[in-house]
Amino acid sequence: MPEFEILSVPNGASPPYAYAPPRDPWLVVLYMDNDILVLNKPSGLLSVPGKPVEHADCLEARAQAVYPGAMTIHRLDRDTSGLVVMGLNRRAHAHISLQFEKRRTGKSYVARVWGDVEGEAGEIDLPIACDWPNRPKQMVDHDKGRPARTIWEVMGRETSATRVRLTPLTGRSHQLRVHMLSLGHPILGDNFYAHPAALEATDRLQLHAEKLSFFHPADEMEREFVSICPF
Repeated sequence: MPEFEILSVPNGASPPYAYAPPRDPWLVVLYMDNDILVLNKPSGLLSVPGKPVEHADCLEARAQAVYPGAMTIHRLDRDTSGLVVMGLNRRAHAHISLQFEKRRTGKSYVARVWGDVEGEAGEIDLPIACDWPNRPKQMVDHDKGRPARTIWEVMGRETSATRVRLTPLTGRSHQLRVHMLSLGHPILGDNFYAHPAALEATDRLQLHAEKLSFFHPADEMEREFVSICPF
């Protein structure tokens, strides 16, 4: 695997709701070949464009400015950092998209959550639905929610926080954030779900997509990529 590449370009405009994505580095490429592009998305950058024109700056647009054939396969929340894979042609895009749909990919995240989590590991199996009056927030809903499962494991303990590894077995919107909240341990810096003390404990959402694995469309061999957690 080649060493990562960092590209820089001039600053752009900031959207009205204080959308001020990081500009330096502009794009971090961890790996590229004829079929795929693996990127490290920073916290604060949208994965795809928002509706207002001021929200056009995103990982997809930055990638396509350098690699015109790049196509989004999956997304991370704006404030989540870490690994994203894009297809560089339609065949590769369809191949990996199907893996995400069939849950053949492997994903794990690192998070710092509020408080001292009881136990060392476990699984959360709680259905999730959109909280429509407060969208885009999500919530646990046993009547209308879609199945959602997350495996968690303690990595380390601090005075008022716990570092955990989170492995989602499903891919619901805000799944990790809602599931940790359901345990009474919101992710630090979460502007949707954290209480004031947990929100103010850090200057960003403490959630990072650390590992991503999938089968390469060229040879069907499994590849695993790792992005060192920045917090």
